[in-house]
Amino acid sequence: MKLLFVGTHPENTGTASHFVALAQAMATAGHRVGAVVYPGGLIWQGLTGSGVQRYGAKFCNVFDLRGYVAVIRAARQLKPDWLVGNFGKEYWPLILIGRLLHIPVALFRHRTPPMKRLSAWLIPRLAQRFLAVSEHARRAYLDQGVPAQLVRVLYNPVNMELCRPDPRRRREILRALGLDEEAIVLGYSGRMHGGKGIFPLFEAVSAAMAQQPRLHCLWLGDGPDAAALRQRAAADPTADRHHFPGWIPDVLPYYSALSMLAFPSVATETFGRVSVEAQAAGVPVLGSDIGGIPETLEAGVTGLLLPPGDVAARREAILKLCDPALLASMGAAAHDYVQQRFSMPVIAAQFLQILGG
Repeated sequence: MKLLFVGTHPENTGTASHFVALAQAMATAGHRVGAVVYPGGLIWQGLTGSGVQRYGAKFCNVFDLRGYVAVIRAARQLKPDWLVGNFGKEYWPLILIGRLLHIPVALFRHRTPPMKRLSAWLIPRLAQRFLAVSEHARRAYLDQGVPAQLVRVLYNPVNMELCRPDPRRRREILRALGLDEEAIVLGYSGRMHGGKGIFPLFEAVSAAMAQQPRLHCLWLGDGPDAAALRQRAAADPTADRHHFPGWIPDVLPYYSALSMLAFPSVATETFGRVSVEAQAAGVPVLGSDIGGIPETLEAGVTGLLLPPGDVAARREAILKLCDPALLASMGAAAHDYVQQRFSMPVIAAQFLQILGG
């Protein structure tokens, strides 16, 4: 099958990561894949060496004729069986180009807030496939009036090779942080703002540190509340056990240094790619029981689900996972769970079935 992905968003987002991983998954599965992407942007860079043919283009909005021209030119060269879109600003252009060139269109929706009324009614009906990235998101779209038969679910794929644990890399990271190999490292990876639950997490992990002297916390990311979090950490007696490397372009190698990952959101998450990536690396996850997060782990087996914002419950869960035997068993189960449900071959096969069904 030949597929032309279109995603000219220049920034690093969860949607962009999904775009890259799915395009790679389909190319690895032996399909011919092209991608119309922002020249030199993070999606462009992410597809380097992947076997995906890249076409440079910029789509500012639905009225940007340069974007139409670039997609039509790429489609006439590749002659794809499907056009695949991930970003809202390209929904209407892809539907129009698909009609013009007689190519079916598959559109992913990554957010749960409603689209504008006309688009919300027409787009799922005009696209040949309309896909949600979780059952939680699908339920939201049905509640917004989209007919159930029009919405399919396809989870984010994960490249297991890129997430593979690396003992050498673990030693290097721990050494850079001034830690020995006996340290227990809880990690947070993502945007730093209140909705992500970073402040309840800080309280919980700091309280757990009072009982577990080997416990440290590695904060990966940046955002509007990063400075406030650093200030709070600096004023805490546990200050030297909170580590802030800042924004990391590629967090995948850092999973090797983690003992466990915290996913503490208090606001609804559509899915939770970081949870799946960490588990692929054999890292158990302490996730909030909200939105699509429960779909990313097997509670009690590959991690634990906790009430959003509950500091005491999170502190106890952190201390529970400081047990080396439990960490090892959950880590092994987490890797197998992701291999069976979210690995690139699994998702590529499911996507092919959806397109053919």
